[in-house]
Amino acid sequence: MKSLGSTDLKRLHRMWRRRTEGRVALLLDNVATPFNVGSILRTAAALRVEEVWLAGTTADPSHERTRKTALGSDRFLTFHRAERPEEAVAAARAAGYRLVGIELADEAVPLHEADLDGDVCLVVGHEDRGLTAASLEGCDQVAFIPQLGRIGSLNVATATAIALYEVRRRAWVEPGPDLPD
Repeated sequence: MKSLGSTDLKRLHRMWRRRTEGRVALLLDNVATPFNVGSILRTAAALRVEEVWLAGTTADPSHERTRKTALGSDRFLTFHRAERPEEAVAAARAAGYRLVGIELADEAVPLHEADLDGDVCLVVGHEDRGLTAASLEGCDQVAFIPQLGRIGSLNVATATAIALYEVRRRAWVEPGPDLPD
């Protein structure tokens, strides 16, 4: 076994893009740390997120530390800036997305049981405080990531990566035309 070369890697990614349906967006609600935002943007570009709403005090993609972590992936994303999270929630809904918050909250369902079909906008919050009340209230559903260890929560960039992957994984459960059964 050997690592794929650039041509084979492009072919592999093209095959997966063909079997992926549904639009995915992100809403970053006061995600203040530039390194977290950069990591989220890099994952978002890798999993073909269409739009990113930056709300409140979310670090800007042009911030030096954000750019350092994003490694240029921001050029593959469309950004919208909202002063308040509720403005971003309204804009994402107007763009046709169903909003699913990722938060440890009352009435949240495990991520693997959440309705992630169709056009989904995942809403993630501040590193310490989580989602604002306005974002929580604006979500159609709230999901959490079940954890087995003694740590109570995940880093926001890690949680976002897991949630984005779960949204995309759902489209890949059934074998597609390019993959063997």
